[in-house]
Amino acid sequence: MLKVFQGWVHRYFSQEEAVVLAVVLGLGFSIIIFFGGMLAPLLTGLVLAYLLQGMVMLLKRWHMPHWLAVWTVFLLFLGGLGALFGVVVPLVWKQMLNLFNELPRMSNEWQDQLMHLPERYPALVSEEQIVRMINTASGELGQLGQWVLSQSLASLPMLVNILVYLVLVPILVFFFLMDSSKIRDWMVNYLPRERRLMSEVWTEMNQQIANYIRGKVVEIIIVGAVTYVCFAILKVNYAALLAVVVGLSVLVPYIGAAVATIPIALIGLFQWGLGNEFMVLMIVYAVIQALDGNVLVPVLFSEAVNLHPVAIIAAVLIFGGLWGFWGIFFAIPLATLFKAVLYAWPKGVEAVSEGAPPEEE
Repeated sequence: MLKVFQGWVHRYFSQEEAVVLAVVLGLGFSIIIFFGGMLAPLLTGLVLAYLLQGMVMLLKRWHMPHWLAVWTVFLLFLGGLGALFGVVVPLVWKQMLNLFNELPRMSNEWQDQLMHLPERYPALVSEEQIVRMINTASGELGQLGQWVLSQSLASLPMLVNILVYLVLVPILVFFFLMDSSKIRDWMVNYLPRERRLMSEVWTEMNQQIANYIRGKVVEIIIVGAVTYVCFAILKVNYAALLAVVVGLSVLVPYIGAAVATIPIALIGLFQWGLGNEFMVLMIVYAVIQALDGNVLVPVLFSEAVNLHPVAIIAAVLIFGGLWGFWGIFFAIPLATLFKAVLYAWPKGVEAVSEGAPPEEE
């Protein structure tokens, strides 16, 4: 057993850069797990700067000076941030409050419809089962109301956190963009001179993750905007709120679209019943999902993330359980990082070993 362990350690950790890479990965994940809450503004600024770096590089390829490219991208970022918090967030918040105010009426209508089921289908369902179901649903709605009340009472600390983010994150984004080369050079100084394995892992990871994150942000914006326009034309209640739900649903492959269907169907049923308008709504939603999966995704993700569906679902469950929303957002990039490390590590270590000069006797 000891020989097996020694052989495994010699194979994967015989080179200095392999040990350094393992330490860097372990230290990075440990910092995020234990200090992620405190460093959340810093990590958010880093992620946003990473997303905007591609635009900076594009402007520099057009022979624009670095400082001018950074300021141009940063001002565009501030404009988008202002539109988000000045237009989208208030609209979604207003529709969310309206929905919570309408929940009692919707619940009463739902109960009336359920109480007619024993008369229509006495062989399938009894009145006792309907009453039990209604009591269970009422209890869940009561817990939901208590949660909303507790969140509203705790809104002051949340507002303070939002203000902190609105001040710190743009400043961090600007400095990450302006001094990206200095920060990168400073980090490289602490790495080994021979870093073939690290370079290979970083190249694959950077290509996959950059393509995925930027493509996913664009996909969320396009899917959400198209959904809002279509639902507004159909005069669907809470169109902005449903558009946000549909846009964010693309974060979770195979599951998000199915989950987003439930609120859309329920709101459509309460608004129109099983009529032609409801059928048109579901057909439009199905077309949006089909265009997203068969047209938009292949165009945006030119460098496909080649992961098995089981690996994607496992990554969403693991990282979502660790870090919530951000864990779900970065589940596939983190799974890609693990895949890049697993594929490059043995090959990189062996390549380094083969390229090393023979030892002197």
